[in-house]
Amino acid sequence: MNFELEKAWKGLLDSFHLDNVERPDVDSILFVIGLQELNFETGKLSKDQKLDVIHIGLCVVFVTYGYYEVLGRDSEGWIHFKSIKKFPNLNAEDQEIMIKEAILDYYK
Repeated sequence: MNFELEKAWKGLLDSFHLDNVERPDVDSILFVIGLQELNFETGKLSKDQKLDVIHIGLCVVFVTYGYYEVLGRDSEGWIHFKSIKKFPNLNAEDQEIMIKEAILDYYK
């Protein structure tokens, strides 16, 4: 276990100041990032659109790592990306670590 990563991750989760609510998971944080980048409200989104917001959050945090490039926004305000390079073949645990690191870098 990477204790430094987990300490930083806990600090990020604590910064969300959620009273009496479960700690957000990785997908929840990616959803928040996607919403921030899109400047959308949650109440207006369908289930499929919410999944798209999570995907946008994922793309956003990996832009600085060179995995995606922002192409721009469409007429409805959705951000579109181009995949630049393939992700390494990682197991689920290592994928989560990589995503957490990218999220932490996004909030620096």
